[in-house]
Amino acid sequence: MATMTTDAPALRRKHLRRRLSTLGFLSPWLVGFTVFFGYPLIATVYFSFMHYNQIKAPTFVGLRNWRYVLEQMPLFGPALWNTLWLVVVMVALRVVFGLGIGLLITKIKSGVGFFRTAFYLPYLAPPVAATVAFVFLLNPASGPVNGILGKVGIDAPNWFNDPAWAKPSLVLLSLWGIGDLMVIFMAALLDVPKEQYEAAELDGAGAFTKFRYVTWPSITPIVMFAVVTGVVQTMQHYTQALVAGKLASGVSIGPGTVIQPGYPDHSTLTVPQLVYSLGFQNFNTGAACVLSLVLFAIAMAVTTLLMRRRAGLLSADD
Repeated sequence: MATMTTDAPALRRKHLRRRLSTLGFLSPWLVGFTVFFGYPLIATVYFSFMHYNQIKAPTFVGLRNWRYVLEQMPLFGPALWNTLWLVVVMVALRVVFGLGIGLLITKIKSGVGFFRTAFYLPYLAPPVAATVAFVFLLNPASGPVNGILGKVGIDAPNWFNDPAWAKPSLVLLSLWGIGDLMVIFMAALLDVPKEQYEAAELDGAGAFTKFRYVTWPSITPIVMFAVVTGVVQTMQHYTQALVAGKLASGVSIGPGTVIQPGYPDHSTLTVPQLVYSLGFQNFNTGAACVLSLVLFAIAMAVTTLLMRRRAGLLSADD
């Protein structure tokens, strides 16, 4: 009994040192989470109930900002629809194309380095420069793409100048920079055990059967990662849509120029663009915070849905 009483304080000190050591290792993450996520999120919730023009002190207005955004703002519906459309179409096509190119490059016998470099280089281009080049290539009047299509007898669309083709043009721009997903999928495909392919071939499995029962179960976690990160990234789609719309509109951009985003006819307007326009052009910080919270809630809901085993891409054994 005396030994247990004597060892109890030492045991408590040992546990305390272990907790403090763990907290020390976690402290960089905790500081970063608090400064760059926790505090901004709390401040956003706070300002969503305030009238604040970034000049005068904020004043409490209750749910007025929420009612304005959800009931009275005419551009909220188009911006939300465009954002969700890009999430569904862009993420799905990027995953399919990235996986397809990864499969193609892992199967070819020669020139692997050339094709890998050729597909990856566009991803390294800065977003603004890549968008400027893409708008020039798809210019309906002087772009080389429409010129080539015209020579082969195809009636070329107006791309970024047509509301029906503006969002598909943004999807084509994202597929042009598919190199990041290609590299990720190539690493996953090369990590599949060759013994499983050999066993499947001995059983007489074809190419589709090997992909369905050997390749797909092995790369499913990577596909899940690509889908979740793609959804979060596309929810924040801003630069390419804004630059493409401004360039396609033909309006010269200079000091003091304020251009409403979404050209043509609000077809490229996304929620992040609307947040910027409200918060930094119209100085309506409260409404901008409401939009940010709505976007955050949708992103969290979609991510949670994908992460669930029944609704996501992972099987119960993963």
